[in-house]
Amino acid sequence: MKKTIAILEGDGIGPEIMREAVKVLKAVMDKYGHTFDLIYAPFGASAYFSDGSPFPEKTKRICDEAHAIAKGPVGLAVEEMDQIPQEHRPELGAILPLRKRYDTFANFRPVRLPVGLKSFSPLKDEVIGEGIDILMIRELVGGIYFGDKVEGAATEMKFARDDCIYKAGDVRRVAIVAFEEARKRGAKLTNIHKANVLATSRFWREIVEAVAVDYPDIPYQSVLVDNAAFQLVVNPTRFNGVMLLENMQGDILTDQAGGIIGSLGLMPSACMGPEKGYVEPAHGSAPDIAGKNVANPYSMIGSIAMLFEECLALPEEAADIWNGIFEVFEDGFITSDLLVPWHREKKVLTTSEFGDRVVQNILATIA
Repeated sequence: MKKTIAILEGDGIGPEIMREAVKVLKAVMDKYGHTFDLIYAPFGASAYFSDGSPFPEKTKRICDEAHAIAKGPVGLAVEEMDQIPQEHRPELGAILPLRKRYDTFANFRPVRLPVGLKSFSPLKDEVIGEGIDILMIRELVGGIYFGDKVEGAATEMKFARDDCIYKAGDVRRVAIVAFEEARKRGAKLTNIHKANVLATSRFWREIVEAVAVDYPDIPYQSVLVDNAAFQLVVNPTRFNGVMLLENMQGDILTDQAGGIIGSLGLMPSACMGPEKGYVEPAHGSAPDIAGKNVANPYSMIGSIAMLFEECLALPEEAADIWNGIFEVFEDGFITSDLLVPWHREKKVLTTSEFGDRVVQNILATIA
């Protein structure tokens, strides 16, 4: 396969974890005989200082021409961020425009904690049971984040308003993606909402349940978002399968899911649109540890696995990367963000050592 991949290293720890992800990407290229042109482009807060924009025109052209995009985390230290006008900060000036440009409406976040990695979680063994395996699918380009935002005054009283708007087509298409993923996995689908209070959530539930009629083979359940937050802590395995969430509720619960498996450093993601997708770690840029070679590259490497599976439709290559990652942990190694007192017997790996071991595991299976 010949493809072009845009590489947006981002800020903070972005370049160093992307370096390990690219190592793994190249190892898979060599093993399976693929040819990928990797084109680097500036993106994020550092791009604002170097190019005057967090999403420069040259980066847009590179992304437009690429078959898929691998993006690192963005954002710098507070003092540097304070020098950037609000409209040019990475969230408003880069991330949301990237999503809008490619209409990446479906965000895939796997929450995986095999039995052998139970010790990473703050939850009790009996709560984790036989392991956590949830695919969270979050709608990414609608809802309150993309609605009109107003700040003003009326009758001498200041106010602010954020509009949350969903159209039927927006809900239907992400629901179809979620049901198809559930069918592919032979799993149930849980629809998360706040229909007891919000009109948009009642509308969301109505559309999702209309789609469910077309998937009679998929077990379906509907759960209020506040109950879901509670259940994720006391009984996370009840959600094993696929969870479908609207934008803001998904933003919150996917981060909570990172907590139950022990770290946002274990949260890769893929953001998929009708024609193109990009992959990224769910965590931030951690500028306080940038350049120290201690950041956990799991989420960035896992995102490359998702690039193979979701963006390039190469599931065998994706599985090879996942196996290579989990073998590192199973062999008794760990990264510093996962280190707790009961892990004293494990060897702590640097960022680059972790990437090297994943590569070794992938290449070790060459016939």
